[in-house]
Amino acid sequence: PYPRRRARPDRRALHIGRPGCDDQGNAGGDRAVDPGHPKYDEGSSSVLINKKGDKFTGVPKAVWEFYVGGYQVCYKWLKDRKGRTLSEDDITHYQRIVVALQETIRLMQQVDEAITGFPIE
Repeated sequence: PYPRRRARPDRRALHIGRPGCDDQGNAGGDRAVDPGHPKYDEGSSSVLINKKGDKFTGVPKAVWEFYVGGYQVCYKWLKDRKGRTLSEDDITHYQRIVVALQETIRLMQQVDEAITGFPIE
């Protein structure tokens, strides 16, 4: 009787590199957010957090550029942690932000497609 709910997006489907780790997950960097960072690298779809090259990979440009209430969410969250070393909880939280924003963008697109001619003229 009720429409089936779509399954939640699989967080594992979005690969986000863990700062301070190489491709195999081996520690290498210090995971600190340096002054002048974060920076987005379009070529690799990565968010660099320091000069050593620690980064989150697999972040779509649309997610990086997404604004809520006048703030660029992915940039602001990391900027507010400038000079701080990211904990495992911080890294997991940022990954969840990226996934949530990606899903929000997808849902906004569905709403836009469902409501043609909006705003009503």
